[in-house]
Amino acid sequence: MDYETPQFFRVMQYAARADRDVVDMVSGNPDWDPPEGVRDGLRDYAEADADAFQYAPSRGLKSLREEIAARRGVDVSRVVVTNGAGEANHLAMTGGMDHFPGDEILLTDPVYPYYAGRASFLDAETTIVSVDEDGHLDPDAVRAAASEETSVVVVNSPNNPTGAVYGADAMAEFVAIAEEYDALLVSDEVYDHFDYAGRFTSALEQDSPNVVATNSFSKSMAITGFRVGYAVFPSPDGPAGDLVDRAGTRHMLTNVSGSRPAQYAVERALRTTSPEYYAKCRRRLERRIDTFCGALDAAGAEYNRPEGGFYVMARFPEFAGSFANVYELIDDAGVAGMPGEAFGESRSDWIRFALVTPRIEEAAERLAAFFE
Repeated sequence: MDYETPQFFRVMQYAARADRDVVDMVSGNPDWDPPEGVRDGLRDYAEADADAFQYAPSRGLKSLREEIAARRGVDVSRVVVTNGAGEANHLAMTGGMDHFPGDEILLTDPVYPYYAGRASFLDAETTIVSVDEDGHLDPDAVRAAASEETSVVVVNSPNNPTGAVYGADAMAEFVAIAEEYDALLVSDEVYDHFDYAGRFTSALEQDSPNVVATNSFSKSMAITGFRVGYAVFPSPDGPAGDLVDRAGTRHMLTNVSGSRPAQYAVERALRTTSPEYYAKCRRRLERRIDTFCGALDAAGAEYNRPEGGFYVMARFPEFAGSFANVYELIDDAGVAGMPGEAFGESRSDWIRFALVTPRIEEAAERLAAFFE
């Protein structure tokens, strides 16, 4: 698979050119409203003094970094606010390749394509570890694949695309593997608010110098266009203390700083949004999962019910997860999903569907009719 070319846009552009109505189940853009604090923050910011419209501190507004640090139980010196989780992951992976020995990045199959694209961008050797039949990454398989050449291990929980969620035991093992092989564990936790299994555990709970946790507010607050993410690096006083300074420098050279009003609005929302907002989002998605999985049953499909996140992967009888078949679904069923082959080999017969559309029932009916 050519991971240097964005794969999502291939499908989205094909769907946009279709001569029929198409339900978009490709993009991960939430279709619900953000917390009211986001809108309140933006309204207030519009009346701010002139100096508030200038560059933000490069590593992020101090008050936002302090709020993040308090919530994650870390010192504020470890937090860098980034332009989404994408930049956070890039800074973490790049820093890991620089700091730790070896030139290999260990990834999961199926893999979120942007991880593989970054590994290719960094000209790193890549080792792929396939998930098990239930879509989980087995720590024993990771340990067997790791070696002295491994410098970075990437884990995503809740996972895109499988929906797997890793608890305390599994996360502790992933961290131990990184420490054993003198590598960096990059734990992408962007879907942490969408845990239906009730066992999500952050890698930060291990308090290891071999961990960077990345996250963003794009999904949890339904603000993908704001591009406010962050990374929590090892303590600057520890053996991997150079990682946070390197990340800060790269972030400054690339972006100077992030959007000041977006950060201001996110901070306001963090301080004013009740847990019920996130619970309501989870309940909405659980209903959609029920509806969509019911349609998959009717279509005779195999699928993994997601433990977290908002994606479902399904395999239909004699209908591989190729780009050609996804295009056929767009043309003949009016439903756009992502081909499994875009995520690697182990789920190349599957198709990934994003449940962030109010047209879930309609899409489910179309799929059931297409495969009847």
